Amino acid sequence: MQTMNMNELEAIAARHPGILQRSVWQRFKIGFIAGGVILYFVFAWWFFSIGKVVSNANWSIAGSYLADWVSYEVRPDISIAADGAMEITYPRFDPLGPNANPDWLKATRETVSRTAAAPAAPNAAAAAPAKSSTFSFMAPAAATAKADANAQEAIAPQVRQEEIVTQALVEMGTASTVEIMPDRVVLVRDGETVVLDLDGARDTVDATAALPDWAEQRQPGTKVVASFGMSGWVEIQADKVKIRKRFFGWENFFFDTNSTFFDKSLGEVAGLVFSGERLDPGQSNLSLAWNDILYNPSWQHLDVWTKMLQTIVMAFIGTLFASIVAFPLSFIAARNILRNGFVNQLTKRFFDFQRSVDMLIWALFFTRAFGPGPLAGMSAIFFTDTGTLGKLYSEALENIDDKQREGVKSVGASPLAVQRFGVLPQVLPLFASQALYFWESNTRSATIIGAVGAGGIGLKLWEAMRTNSDWENVAYMVVLILIVVFVFDGISNALRSRLMGTKH
Repeated sequence: MQTMNMNELEAIAARHPGILQRSVWQRFKIGFIAGGVILYFVFAWWFFSIGKVVSNANWSIAGSYLADWVSYEVRPDISIAADGAMEITYPRFDPLGPNANPDWLKATRETVSRTAAAPAAPNAAAAAPAKSSTFSFMAPAAATAKADANAQEAIAPQVRQEEIVTQALVEMGTASTVEIMPDRVVLVRDGETVVLDLDGARDTVDATAALPDWAEQRQPGTKVVASFGMSGWVEIQADKVKIRKRFFGWENFFFDTNSTFFDKSLGEVAGLVFSGERLDPGQSNLSLAWNDILYNPSWQHLDVWTKMLQTIVMAFIGTLFASIVAFPLSFIAARNILRNGFVNQLTKRFFDFQRSVDMLIWALFFTRAFGPGPLAGMSAIFFTDTGTLGKLYSEALENIDDKQREGVKSVGASPLAVQRFGVLPQVLPLFASQALYFWESNTRSATIIGAVGAGGIGLKLWEAMRTNSDWENVAYMVVLILIVVFVFDGISNALRSRLMGTKH
């Protein structure tokens, strides 16, 4: 091997400077790319004010929302009367049912004599004896005296025996309690104690010491809100204490408080269904239990499942019709199939028009045209996917191997036979694979467009989110959507693998 000396190398470099001397871009390419990426992220951080958004975010509220997805609250209110008597009340549709008596709320009760409030005294005109046309054997003076005695008896205060609550202790967690007395509330969380004095006459709540981080009072004398983490929170007012105790799980998922099977264990329900006496003479216990599950007013299982089925049908019918319409149009748009530039471009621009507008916008348009319901959703999916599938199909046709088509044409086959035997075998598996993928994708998209009135589970999901209190119902529908998407994803992948020949 012959080696070159330095003079020969310099001569070559002088004749061909681009060979031995790299450009600035070639030498510093990695640094330029890294610097550009860093500058882009710095610009995005500044433009979207990411630092400010993160610092001002209320992460505690976000945590509460996430907790609401997998938990429920029991909400007893403890009212304090002016005479110090306390009363515990529950909401009408409380998860514990009409006779709530939880073991975590211990109340001390006493029977006392209470004076009922006297009615307002009648005015002079009402107190005066009215003239009557009926005859009375009683003298006028005696009649007036008797009327006065009856009036005095009517306005006399009534004394009755009542059972009242004099003290209540609420266990909010392992080492957290709320002790409620007529004039004082004592909060304990993880060994830290807060004492609040209640003054019903002045309507004030006063803390005896500085409040910790988990208790908040915006202004002196106003209500105090104390957080107990995942166990719930408490709101203390001068005349009322609101308890919000949180429990993990979905309350009354199968049977609501009005069901005969409410608050029964699985074994008790099974015993009643299969061997117990009929609870309703008109139907079997199995039919009664199934009816109570389907028409559970809190969870509305039948309605949710029906809306989910609507979503699946919307996605299937919309994708099917889009595939059927896009199939012949794609042959018109393909330049190597129909050699007419004007018709090709006209069909492709029609595809662009259909797919350039998002499916959500088309859903709003068709909801306006047809009214709320699944028809608007199916139309939106059909219209959008016709343009997208038409573009994909036409591009697949333009990339086929012409040798197979020429071979069929060489034996004298008709133009239709050429397409049938020379083109379709090449593109049909790809067409079917893309249609299956869009069917799977549209199952998710149908949920979104349903929120604008296009029917299906999306509208039901949006209604539950708007209440801002039924987040466990939202979680239920989200889980149901995930299950459906997972199932259809598996079916679609299996069918696409078989069609593309990657699985036998």
